[in-house]
Order: sequence, then C-alpha cells, then structure tokens
Amino acid sequence: MVNDMPTPDPSISESMKHSLRRVDNDAWNEIVDVLSLIMATLDPNRVLDAIAQAATKIMQAEASSVLALDTRRKKLIFSAAAGPVGAELIGQEFDAGLGIAGRVIDRIEPEIVRDVPSDPEFFKGIDQKSDFVTREMIAAPMVYRGNVVGVVEVINRVGGDFADSDLETLALFAALAASALDNARVHQQLKRENEGLRTSSRVVPDGIIGQSDALHEVLQLCERVAKSTATVLLLGETGTGKELTARHIHDSSPRKDKPFIGINCAALNETLLESELFGHEKGAFTGAIAKKLGRFELAGGGTLFLDEIGDISQAMQVKLLRVLQEKEFVRVGGTSTVACDVRIIAATNRDLKAAIEEGEFREDLYYRLNVFPINLPPLRRRRDDIAMLVQHFVRVSSKDLGVSAPTVSSDVTALLTSHSWPGNIRELQNVVERMVLMCDGGEILPMHVPREIAGETSELVTSSVETGLRGYERAMIVQALIDHDWNQTQAAKFLNISRDNLRYRVKKYQIEKPAKPDAQ
Repeated sequence: MVNDMPTPDPSISESMKHSLRRVDNDAWNEIVDVLSLIMATLDPNRVLDAIAQAATKIMQAEASSVLALDTRRKKLIFSAAAGPVGAELIGQEFDAGLGIAGRVIDRIEPEIVRDVPSDPEFFKGIDQKSDFVTREMIAAPMVYRGNVVGVVEVINRVGGDFADSDLETLALFAALAASALDNARVHQQLKRENEGLRTSSRVVPDGIIGQSDALHEVLQLCERVAKSTATVLLLGETGTGKELTARHIHDSSPRKDKPFIGINCAALNETLLESELFGHEKGAFTGAIAKKLGRFELAGGGTLFLDEIGDISQAMQVKLLRVLQEKEFVRVGGTSTVACDVRIIAATNRDLKAAIEEGEFREDLYYRLNVFPINLPPLRRRRDDIAMLVQHFVRVSSKDLGVSAPTVSSDVTALLTSHSWPGNIRELQNVVERMVLMCDGGEILPMHVPREIAGETSELVTSSVETGLRGYERAMIVQALIDHDWNQTQAAKFLNISRDNLRYRVKKYQIEKPAKPDAQ
C-alpha cells in the first residue's frame, strides 16, 4: 500500500502540487501499478501506447488519447489512443492552439468538460470521422521539467460521469507519464547513438568527422573560399581542428597538387621564426653553415599555414606584413629579393581585435589576414558529433596501442557528451586514448572515465543530453539505414514510423549514404 505522498517534482506547477495532496491512496496505488508497466519498456512508441491504455484503466473511461506536442511546427499529433476510436486517430494532427487540448496547453492546467458537444473549441469532425460520441472529457497537460510535451485526454466515464476528484488524478498521472516518456526517448536515442555510430561514422573530406550543423556551416565556408586565392583566417579555441581545416581548404583548392607547409609561430622565438619563414644565407649567423630555404619558398605555388599567428612579435609582424603586401622577401643575411607565390592560411585562438586595442597586434596586418575569416566552433557546440569522434578515436587509439578495440557504453557516451571540453577535440582524443588503455580491450564504462568528467553533476549531464537530442535522433536514423542496407522502407518499419516520415527526417538532417563508409 502507498500511504505517503511523494515529494512533488520541481517541474510541477503550484496547482499540481495541490492536486498531489488531494489524490487518495487508492488512486495512488493504481497509478503506481500502471506506471510500473509503462516503465517496463524503454521504447517511446510502446510507452505512448501504454500511457493511453493506462489512462483508460485508471479513469474507467471508454476511450483515451495521447497527443504529442511538436513545438517546432506548433502542432498536436495523435500519437496513441485506446478504445474504439484508436486506429482512426493515430497520425492526425492540428494546430497546437486549437481545440480543448490546445486550450489546456495554453493554460498548462487540467480541465474537465462536462458537455463536450456544446464546447465551442471542440472539433466535431473527430467524432464524425470515428463514428464515436464524445459526451464528457478530462484533458491534462503532460509537463516535464517545466515544458509541455503533450496532452492526455480521457473520454466518457463508463457507467456514469467523471467526478471532480478525477481531474486531480489524471493531472498527476499525466505529469508522471511525461517523465516516463522522456526517459524512454533519451534512453533509446543514447542506445541507438552508441550502438550505431560504432561502425557508421561518416567521414567527410580530409578526415573531418561529424555531421552537425555547426560543422556543416564551416565546411560550406571552406568550399566557398577554397577555389580562390584569398587569405583565410581561422579563429577558434585551442584544439578545434584549425590545421585539419586548413588542410581541407588546401586539398579542395587548385593548389592541392602543390605543397602544404605549416608552422607553429608560437613555438619559436623571433630569431628562429624569421629563419624558418624566410630562410637564411650561409654565414648569416653562428651555426648557419649553409643556405637554408624558408617555409615561404618551400610552399611555393601551394599553401603556407601560419598557426598561432597572434603570438608573433611586433618586429615579425612588420616583416610578415611586407611579404603579404609585396609578395616577396629577403632571406636572413641576404640581399636578394625572393618572389613568392603562396596562399596564406593563418590561425589563432586569440582575440585579435582586443590585441589591437592593447597595442599587441598591428591593425594593418590584421586586415591583411582577415580577408576571409572562419570561426571554428568549440566541441561543446558540436555535441551531435561527439559520439562519432569517440568511435573514431577508439579505433585509432586501439590500432596505435596494439589492443583490441573496445565498445563504449551508453552511460559513457552520455558523460562525454555532457562535458564542456575546454581542450576541444584534442582533449577528447587524449581522454579516449586513456580510456582505451584503462578498459583492457573490453567495454569502456563510467569507471574508466577521468574523474574530472565523470564527477560532474547529474543535472549537468541531463541538461546536456537534452540539448543534444536532435543529434541522437539523427544517429538513430543513420544506424537504422545502415542496418537495412539504406532501404528506407525497411528502416522506417524498424523505427515504427512511416516511409514519408523517414524521408522527411533524412532530408531535414541532410543524411547521405557515404560512398566509402570505412574510409579514413
């Protein structure tokens, strides 16, 4: 027997908290019994069906339905139904502001309608379509973490009328059902994402892994500038893949058959950097026993990548500016002018505008470099790509370390997805390599995750997973397509959605069948 009322969820409204205190123990026992059945499955479609069946049973109603709210399109969709009208309703949708359900969503309060046919908001076409007579109805919002995710409706009390106390019972049930539904959706998407991306990581040109919107925007800019000779300035935090992006631009350009030469400007002092960039003549300084060609000459006809450009000295900034303006330079210790034909791609993690204001960076050099800026997103803005990157680094690390490639648990994927990644992709790669070593070729579990990541709060994990649900849905669809040899009809059947629905999502997420899925 359930004798004590549970502590109300923080997402439940004040009126709902009053409802909790008014629900009697018998109703509580029945709700607990049916909720155990609902939570026995983690398939969202089955959970929806179970919610409809349970609502009918608890409320002793003739029929019930669950309407899911599509917030993006502002539509209510009949997602599950019980009773004689079930089959006819599934898939029907209407504007979220219409009908009794729309009114309930707008007010975020449950409502009992004693005379449904006389209610001006009631859409009589539903009864006409299903040949069913709706006399009275109770509708309650499904609220999870302060957001309405749908509405539960129960219709016509068997052998009588609904009591006022039934309003509170359904309101409580709807709130708890919303939590169960969200749990099922998150669990399934995490599982699909983890299992599917183990073998389905799509590799875009030059080993750049991911299909997130943020990455797609960067690649579009790269393709646009690659065909030109414009100077490119890559901006972004440390570890966001600036050199890999520079290589992609080079390999997509007419200069792809010419050299790609890179140098980390922050790794050398002023004297060494000048020699590395421009070369030196024999005897130019102690130890210069022979003439040396600099990076500008070595990259002739190709691309020179200047990483950490924001850290060079004022004197080097002047010399670099001259090369960019005149397309020529003089070797250290020399007198002859050397012409150069080099495409410059520079990169920095510094705020160059702030450096200009502080007198640390020349404004004229900035404008020479900032012809075509590209901002590389940090990994926390590419959460949709983290699972793909993890699977890729697991394979690479396993091969490099000479161990069997382990699997990655869904809990680990959730933890990694929720982390803020201040070191971005470079940090992720190091963490994965460490976990591969720790798990001894088995399954990577939370115990193998570094403490600074595994120790984060559950609230942070939950919040981050929710913001990445779009990516999990996409991963689930990709895996279903791969498992069914990209047959959309079979994949749609497996996912329990229509083929048209699947085709819409394939187009929405820009999913393409990779020509060489195993290429890297």
